[in-house]
Order: sequence, then C-alpha cells, then structure tokens
Amino acid sequence: MSFSLFLPCAGGVEEWLAEEAMDILGPDTHGTIERGGIALSGDARAVMALNLESRLAQRVLVQVARGPYRQEDDLYTLARQVPWPAWMSPRQTFKVDVTAQRSPLRSLNFAGLRIKDALCDVLREEVGERPNVEIRHPDVRVMLHLTEDQATVYIDTSGEPLFKRGWREDKGDAPLKETLAAAMLAAAGWRGTPEAGGALLDPCCGSGTIAIEAAQIACGIAPGLKRRFAFERLAPFAGPQARAQWQALKQAAQARIHAPAVPVFASDVAFRMVDFARRNAERAGVAHAIEFHGGDVLERPAPRLPDGLARTLMLNPPYGERIEARGSVARSTEQTGMADDFYPRLAAHWKRHFGGWTAWVLSPEMKLPTRMRLKEARRIPMWNGPIECRLFRFDLVSGSMRERTQAEMAR
Repeated sequence: MSFSLFLPCAGGVEEWLAEEAMDILGPDTHGTIERGGIALSGDARAVMALNLESRLAQRVLVQVARGPYRQEDDLYTLARQVPWPAWMSPRQTFKVDVTAQRSPLRSLNFAGLRIKDALCDVLREEVGERPNVEIRHPDVRVMLHLTEDQATVYIDTSGEPLFKRGWREDKGDAPLKETLAAAMLAAAGWRGTPEAGGALLDPCCGSGTIAIEAAQIACGIAPGLKRRFAFERLAPFAGPQARAQWQALKQAAQARIHAPAVPVFASDVAFRMVDFARRNAERAGVAHAIEFHGGDVLERPAPRLPDGLARTLMLNPPYGERIEARGSVARSTEQTGMADDFYPRLAAHWKRHFGGWTAWVLSPEMKLPTRMRLKEARRIPMWNGPIECRLFRFDLVSGSMRERTQAEMAR
C-alpha cells in the first residue's frame, strides 16, 4: 500500500529535509518541496524508516483525505470518506488537532469537532462502537489543516514530535530542539567525517544538543532508536509483515553504529549545564564520543587537533526569547544575559586562538557580522520556533586585518 506523506519541518529547512529523505529512502524517491515541509509517496516501510532515521522532520503524516470546503459540514462530509476502521479500533483513544492558514471559519474548535463526529459515526456504523477522546496521550492523533478553501486530514504516525529523541531529561532554560541542531549541522555540510566537517566544538553547549546530535551522526546512530512511535499502534502497521520490517529496520540501524572518525568537543561557562550535557550524552549513547569541559567561551583555547583535520565551531549563543507584540526580539542586556561587548570580544578571541576554523553561529541578530567585525561567508535563514534567525558562517583567520597586512609587508 502506498501512502501520500507530508513531513513538516522548521522554516528554511525544506531543501535539507528533501535531501535527507532521499538518503533514507533512496535516490529514486519522488516528492515536492513545499512551504514548511515536503510531500512524497511511500509505503509502510518508508513511514517506519522516516520516523526512525529522520533528524530534520517534525513528524511523518499520512494524508487520508483532501478536498474543498466552505463550512463545517463540508469537513464532516470529507472526514466520512476516510476508512477509519482500517486505521484504528473503537478500543483506541484519539484526538483531533487543527491548524489553519487564512481559514474563513470562525471556530477551529468546532471544525475539529466535526472531524471527531465523522470519525465516531463511521466507526459506530461499521463496527458497532465509537472510540473515546483522549487529550493528553491519545493512541491515534488526527490532524486537520485548513487553508483558505482546502481541507486536509492527516493521521500522525510519529506520536511525540520527532525532536523528542528519547534521551533528553536534563535541560536548561531554553534548550535548542534536536531537529534545529540537526538542521544547523546539515546546512554546514557537517557529516561527522574528516572530509565533511572534521572536528566539531560547541563552546556554548548548554544541555548538549548540538554536540550530541553531532556525535550521533559521527557514530551512525539513528535518532529514533531510543523511542516509540504512533505507527506501532496503527492497524496498517500491525500485521506480521510490517512488524518484521520494523524489527529489520531497527536491527540494521543498531548494526550500523560505529566508533566516531572525528572528535566532538563541548563546553559551557556553567558547570551545571556541562553536567546536564554529560548525563544527556550518556543516555544518548555518545558519552564516549564527546569531550566535555567547563569554561568561558571568551577564554577557553582551541583543542589540540591533528594537522590537516578540518575544524568546525558551531554554537547557538543565548539570546532574549521574549517576543514583543510586533514580533521583534527583545535584546536588552538584562534579557540576553550578555554585555554589549560580548560579540566583539568573542571575535577577538577567535582571531587569537581559532585561526583556520569555520564558525557557524545561529542568532536573531541580523547585524551580527557588524557587531563581531567579521565578514560572513554565508547567512542562512532559519527559524528557532517563532524567532527568525540567521545561521552565519565565518571563515576564521588568525590576527586582525592590520596585523596580517603588516606581516605580509614584512615578508
């Protein structure tokens, strides 16, 4: 059986998600890049593989109905076309979530109720019972997405969002989502090999998200190995063939794990956060692949590395997360916890100690290169939740421009 799939992702990540899907499913994978995700076709094995292996997708959704609508009763008619008994039994609980873009309907809650009514009516008519709604931990999650005139009904095969890898228990005040950390690595072309990225250092590691994602990539660890998925409770994946495929996928992923070919380093000024990161790394199975240290990003020297090995700095320095009514990010020193001279001092430290490194910095500060007095090589739009950011690339050279000029003249 072939399904129409949609994989939502953070804004700006769509192209890397499309590349990842082809890596997982094969180069003959057909689909389209859409705003906020990718659409493609795939069978039950593809659904399972994408859930297990995707680092960038937020969920794996199966489209079960799509059509025009003008009022809530049109949604009821559309949802009655879905063969609900082929997906779930009346003994399972469910929930309907609704998202919308420019929908003319006054109440999205009522739109969701009409989908619920249709699902319950179909199961009652065909099976003789109706299922119960469960808000917090449903067995089946149904999603309705409304545009101005089109309605799409999905069944979620992931359950918990895919950024929940199953290892994070210790976290700071504003942890970076694992999917966004993976997107930063993908945008940088970092693949955990000497040829693609080389050594990696996160000097503002917080609870360790970037370093742990990098170490798992370097060790070949599938992101979904330590968690369960909603498809394991859905009827199309409950047969013996699907179960055998799922076991084979997990066994192949387990057999693929290997020792890292490049080192990963992580440090933070707060020793409490270093301890959090170390414990998270242990649960993620990569404590052996990351070297943790405490220390101020403005003082810690570069790690010793073999000559010729590429070296990557990647960080998401803290910034104010409160969004004002007009959508801008508040950036006072009190909110960011940083002095105004932090970025100039950081750039000066990098020039003294990190010549030859490539630095990638995720920040909502659009004038970050000016503040750092560095020329960016790239700036890539990315969204950290509701916060519009840029991922800046800086190719670091030792010394100031004046010092380099004087040295060249002396030669």
